[in-house]
Formats: sequence, C-alpha cells, structure tokens
Amino acid sequence: MSTLLPSFGIQVADYEVYTQILLALVFGYLIVNGVAMFFYWSTRAKYDHPTAAAIRNIVRIVGVGAMVAAIAGGVAGGAAGVALGGFLGMVIGFASQQVLGQAIAGLFLLIARPFRIGDSVVIAGEDGDVEDVSTLFTVVIKADGTRVLIPNNSIIGGKIYLKPKK
Repeated sequence: MSTLLPSFGIQVADYEVYTQILLALVFGYLIVNGVAMFFYWSTRAKYDHPTAAAIRNIVRIVGVGAMVAAIAGGVAGGAAGVALGGFLGMVIGFASQQVLGQAIAGLFLLIARPFRIGDSVVIAGEDGDVEDVSTLFTVVIKADGTRVLIPNNSIIGGKIYLKPKK
C-alpha cells in the first residue's frame, strides 16, 4: 500500500512529511486556541470583554508564533527554529516597545510618587486633579469634568507642577 493511486504512480511516502506538518499545524492551533480561551475566561471573571479579548488575542498570537517556530525547528533543524523564534521575538519587541516604555514609566511614577491621587497638578499641559495612577496612564480630571488620560512616558520626560492645596 505504498501507492495511493497505482495508475497515477503517486507514492504516499513522498507526502508523509507534508501530512505531518499539516497535522501539527491543525492540532497545534487547536491547543493554542484552547489555551487562549482558558486565558479569556480566566480574565473575563475579573475584567470586561474587551480586556479579556485583548489578552486572548495576545496569547493566540504568541502561541501561533511559538508553534510555527517549533515546527520549523523540527522540520528544518534546530537552527531554523531558533532563527524564526529570534525573528518573532524581535517583531514582538519592536511592536510593544512603546507600551513597555509606558509601563516602565508607570512603575517609576508609582515608586517615586511625585504626586498622589487627589493632588491638584499641571502635567503635560493638562491642569486638573489626579484621579488615578496606573502602569500605562495617569488620569487627570479637569475643572470642567473632562477626564484626560496622560501616557506615563510623557510625564516622566516632562515638567510636573504641583499646585498648592486649597
């Protein structure tokens, strides 16, 4: 049974590697999707749908990238998998550079605490009271009630005016 269609002379053994790659992709995607859905429902219990969906999509993208790197390493040798994994790491690193910069700036703000929640400030040209300081943004409420989300990396690199208490 080495030929699929004897009259056409198609050898099954010639296509065995392609079949294995296809099966690895299908089952790998099912596993990655299952893990992503686990992360979705785990975060959905605490956060709203957009946040949980964003985490699910990030897990799915990273999982598919790791799966493709692993399959490339298995088929073409370890060096191909390492090279593809390194390339994917660089792509993800460049894509998340600004977000990571904001998160690190947020950590510096939370450690240094140049202002506190409730302080009246002028930050990045915005005048108001600090409502919240998170890892990515600082929320300032202006006098007219407008909420302004200021990226933390612009706060670290700029002047902070603390207004006297009333």
